Amino acid sequence: MHKIKWFYNLQIFIICLFAAARLSAQQSGNESQVTKYNYPEGLKAQQKVLETDPFILRFKKSREAYKTDRYRPIYHFVSPENRLNDPNGLSYWKGNWHLFYQGYPPEDPRQHWGHAVSTDLIHWTDLPYAIYPDPEKACFSGSVWVEEDRAVAMYHGTTVGNMIAIATDPLLLNWEKLENKAVIPLESTTGFPLPYTVFDPFLWKKDSIYYSLSGSGLPNGPEGKPIRAHFLFRSKDLINWEYMHEFVEGDRFTMVGDDGACPYFWPIGDKHILLFFSHNSGGQYLLGDYDTVRNKFVATSHGKFNFGASRPSGVHAPSAFPDWKGGIIVIFNMNKGKDLKGWDQMMSLPRRLTLLSKDELGIEPAGDIESLRYNVQHLSSVRLPENEEIVLSKIKGNAMELVAEIDMKDSKIVELNVLRSPKKEEFTRIIFYKEKGYYKGLEYKEGTEEAEKFKRRRYSSISLETSYSSTLPDVNFRPPETAPVLLAPEEKLKLRVFIDKSIVEVFVNGKQCVAARVFPGRDDSIGISFRSQGNESEIISLDAYQMKNIYEE
Repeated sequence: MHKIKWFYNLQIFIICLFAAARLSAQQSGNESQVTKYNYPEGLKAQQKVLETDPFILRFKKSREAYKTDRYRPIYHFVSPENRLNDPNGLSYWKGNWHLFYQGYPPEDPRQHWGHAVSTDLIHWTDLPYAIYPDPEKACFSGSVWVEEDRAVAMYHGTTVGNMIAIATDPLLLNWEKLENKAVIPLESTTGFPLPYTVFDPFLWKKDSIYYSLSGSGLPNGPEGKPIRAHFLFRSKDLINWEYMHEFVEGDRFTMVGDDGACPYFWPIGDKHILLFFSHNSGGQYLLGDYDTVRNKFVATSHGKFNFGASRPSGVHAPSAFPDWKGGIIVIFNMNKGKDLKGWDQMMSLPRRLTLLSKDELGIEPAGDIESLRYNVQHLSSVRLPENEEIVLSKIKGNAMELVAEIDMKDSKIVELNVLRSPKKEEFTRIIFYKEKGYYKGLEYKEGTEEAEKFKRRRYSSISLETSYSSTLPDVNFRPPETAPVLLAPEEKLKLRVFIDKSIVEVFVNGKQCVAARVFPGRDDSIGISFRSQGNESEIISLDAYQMKNIYEE
């Protein structure tokens, strides 16, 4: 009893000590009700203070309370308390990956920038809230540009415009807002209408000049409908910004009705990629060439990260940062599909994007996922007879990774069911349609007997169907995610399937990924089955791993 009382008094003393160091804020009417602390500047001192930090202690308590939630993921990042929204400012600084996100502190549930750190993109450590509202009403999405001696965050402050905050300490705990006001105001200061809109910004630097994209749209599509647009600004000092022009040239890819929220613009291979989120049709990207003389991005290709509307249960906004090895690391938040107590959204696994050809991305899971594996079960040379479902009775789980290589032979459809109940009342269906998609293009064989013919590469399709994933009446179901995959004629099908309580992510041959939230209602919906339709196929190999909990030491 005395120990409990002593510990309680110690906590009160620490809280009072930190409260005494609370930063003063200018009176704007938008001051956050969340206590804000000053942290030491040295790494060891920061680590020491965080051992007894009130936020860290309450985050640990909150995570412990969620342990029994059947839909709470164990190896995907989810906010330690309350809900989350867009990931922001994914970046690498002084040996750590930093993930910021729109967090909602319970004592003031407006968007603050939540913060977590990782050395391997998989095991995340919670840190205190990073950026607080004031003078803005809420801290919306933005990016982080990393320099040698500082990290610069640019984000949208609702009601005021785009803001700049700077941190220099080892764990990016102490953020100072530049000018304590919007550097790109939301409203015109001249009385004339603005030729741009001010929304989610992305920041980079070229030749000693800072550039910023403001993601949004224009109302000049067909019949006045909105279309995607990204507006380019430049500055020498991060304070005074000059509007230049609409950044993207040659976009005949995105849909009428799209907007360009949460933009990220990075080099990838010998091209550039512009990732963004459309509230109409979800996460997507443009590939193209960066004309550094005209400061224009010439779009040459396009792709998607979700295949349908973003809601419900779909891929939402990206946050991306280079790995400086020719690739891009990107992470998304996943929308909710069911009302959950105290939380809803979560993050996808991080993905590594690479350039396979001038208009084709490589997409693979990123980070040290292999460190989570245990209790592997291996199968090889398993015949899948035509038109018969084969249940793998010894392989079960709802927090797993499946790695499969399949020879489809003459079959055109192979189906993998996960989270399957014994009598198939519930199941999540993954279907691969071999060469059942549109054509890649025409490749004429001149000078041969086939001179009048052409060779066409036909896409295959991967489909993730969650229509039968739950029998619960309050689940908001999503139409099937169906995405194109271009395989070589003799290329075997290779799947990496990640299952984590309420999410399924399917990576195909390092070239495509589909993902969706799922909410099985039955405790026995943990089974696995395969089916080959029309003709037989063969599972060359299958490794099924159980996955560790990243929140348990």
